[in-house]
Amino acid sequence: MIANSKAMRSVHALVFDAYGTLFDVQSVATLGERMFPGRGNALAQAWRTKQLEYTWLQSLMLSATQRREDFAAITAHALDHAAEALGLSLQPQLRHRLLDAYLDLSPFPDAAPALAALAPLPRIILSNGTRAMLEPLAASTGIALHVAAILSVDAAGIYKPSPRVYQLAVDHLKLSPARIGFVSSNGWDVAGAKAFGFTSLWVNRSGAPLERHGPKPDAIVASLAELPALVGG
Repeated sequence: MIANSKAMRSVHALVFDAYGTLFDVQSVATLGERMFPGRGNALAQAWRTKQLEYTWLQSLMLSATQRREDFAAITAHALDHAAEALGLSLQPQLRHRLLDAYLDLSPFPDAAPALAALAPLPRIILSNGTRAMLEPLAASTGIALHVAAILSVDAAGIYKPSPRVYQLAVDHLKLSPARIGFVSSNGWDVAGAKAFGFTSLWVNRSGAPLERHGPKPDAIVASLAELPALVGG
């Protein structure tokens, strides 16, 4: 654990990323492996990489003539690209099952216990996902029991790491950015949150290197289980 204790003491509420932080997006690899033996992990990784790339590109391309598609559409486009890039024959029924898997992702084992232990701090989710994707997922996994609200980037009309997205949490919580702890396992998301002014906490499960394009996070942990002690929940 690496932490700026002064910054941690200022945290009065917590905002959590969903995909990759509370929910394991690589859990779709299990289904992919059943469909394409020996290729499941490659499909899941290529799919996720292209999914994020499309969110950034569509945000940059926004104009009077270029609209932003929602995360469900982008997820479908990314799956199609990943399958073609890997030379996989994605029949309509298989495609539908893979897309449905995003509505049934596995939560990380540390997610629900950490969220429960962080009470009574206000806890909300802020995600690229649509509410139609996020709300049933949070409900079915029990995560909804531990968060007061689920905010989607759709309300801002752009994807992370746009400051307009992070402002949604400020408006909802009625707190200054520095008093909000933003928790994500995505290094680029943590950098964007810190640049916006949040107290940022990076859940670095894989031991990845720090991103170089933005400010460093205020805290780095290997698991969500470390958060309650860190912020005094």
